[in-house]
Amino acid sequence: MNKNRIKIALTKGRVEKQVVPLLERAGINCDQIRQKKRRLIFDSVQPYEFILAKGPDVTTFLERGAADIGIVGSDILVEHHSTQYELLDLKTGQCQFVLASTKDFDPDEPKRKIIGTKYPNITKKYFDSLGQDVEIIKIEGSVELAPLTGLADAIVDITETGTTIKENNLKIYNYLDKVSTRLVVNRMSLKQHPEEIYSLVDKLEGAIKNENLSKEY
Repeated sequence: MNKNRIKIALTKGRVEKQVVPLLERAGINCDQIRQKKRRLIFDSVQPYEFILAKGPDVTTFLERGAADIGIVGSDILVEHHSTQYELLDLKTGQCQFVLASTKDFDPDEPKRKIIGTKYPNITKKYFDSLGQDVEIIKIEGSVELAPLTGLADAIVDITETGTTIKENNLKIYNYLDKVSTRLVVNRMSLKQHPEEIYSLVDKLEGAIKNENLSKEY
């Protein structure tokens, strides 16, 4: 990779699909990424290099200085206690953390509850704020299964529309923090390449504003 270019770690999958159109509206040619096949590094997207990685790995690339900029969900940043500098909310990937369970669940029941989640740190923070001591089970797959099978009393998960929760006969009992995709930067990179980084931020801000204006008409 060319060390003189700004390296951007982009979360692959859903974030990638939602952010690529925004990058294109900001004037960045993303043909290579759209035609990626199995490639993960794109070093000819001038003046940038893109690295496709899983969300938690994006934060690792930033922490270790292997990327200058990261594009990743705020859920990942909070869960992994990212210390990097957030520059822009990209207004994509918007969803929300919820507490959900079966219809017979009582959130006010005094017993110690078992909570299934992919986000143990965020879940602990939420229940700590309520003054409740809970047992947290880390689940990597379909979190909705936990209360349906008796593995957990309830779940904390992300939802965009609530459809999956309803289709699995679960009920939302509370809404937690909102989530969206963020642009974050390695603090040292910002000192070394302020002009290039802020130029990209300005382009993306312009693309977001133009998109919002077009929706109003």
